[in-house]
Amino acid sequence: MENTHNNKWRMVILLGLLFLLIASFGISLSQGAVHITPKEIWQIFSGGTGANSQIMLNIRLPRTILTVLVGMNLAVSGAILQAIMRNPLADPHIIGISSGAGIAGIFIIIILPQYSFLIPPAAFIGAMLAALCIYVLAWENGIKPLRVILAGVAVSSFIGAGISALLILYSDKVHGALMWMVGGFAARSWSHVELILPYTIAGLLLGLLFTRHLNVLQLGDEIAKGLGMNVEFIRILLTAIAALLAASAVSVAGLLGFVGLIIPHTVRLLIGSDYRFLLPGSILLGGSVVTLSDTFARCAFAPLELPVGIFMAVLGAPFFLFLLRREL
Repeated sequence: MENTHNNKWRMVILLGLLFLLIASFGISLSQGAVHITPKEIWQIFSGGTGANSQIMLNIRLPRTILTVLVGMNLAVSGAILQAIMRNPLADPHIIGISSGAGIAGIFIIIILPQYSFLIPPAAFIGAMLAALCIYVLAWENGIKPLRVILAGVAVSSFIGAGISALLILYSDKVHGALMWMVGGFAARSWSHVELILPYTIAGLLLGLLFTRHLNVLQLGDEIAKGLGMNVEFIRILLTAIAALLAASAVSVAGLLGFVGLIIPHTVRLLIGSDYRFLLPGSILLGGSVVTLSDTFARCAFAPLELPVGIFMAVLGAPFFLFLLRREL
């Protein structure tokens, strides 16, 4: 009876998060250098024309859709990593997976700009290699949370050195790469939405299919093996899903950090650690937070636009330190 009551409450929370996402979407569409009222938005989507229509359909709508997709991807990637590594501090940015995707993307941006369509698969390969390095370095008769963080910091530092070397060797091409490293959505268009959408759909569906496995992995390897799970295969498969989601987000938004850390923890506080509810909650809240953050970043200092990655770092760094003190 109590479990049924808890599940009903969780559904109410998820419904509230859905309304928050819808509200965030509307706020992002209406706010900017040109304010567009809800009535005007309705008229535009009903077939209206004019300058506001062009702003809405060619600039704000694709950018807003992109912020939602990137937020969803990074939040779910972080939630999956926290389960498979049994580490509440796991996040694709903190433990180096995003850095692996980042160096692959920067390599293409600087060395092979004519092959920009290869950024998502290259970023995925980079993210997977980084994840495997972290996994190997952290493994010693099982995965220990502290070793994951230490291995992630080491791998991230090594990759960071590689990124710095590329920026120094090709200093004439630094500007585009620097903006990409900070993380942001300036000048994003429908082509970027088309780029990330297939990876988002595939990654989120696969993540949702494995919610039962994520719940079992949280209990520890021995219990999971006792329940008949092939732990290492499932962990590698889920790592690939998390890397796919993180890499696709990095390929269009750059190195946007802390989303995968903040969102799953916030959802966990609201509805608990059951991944049947935690993952959908992370999807909804992740899309909302990144969308609202991007809206704030482009409106707060208008006409100057602040990259959303800076705002997320200011928000996420204290949150990470709070969790670190609590866990250690």
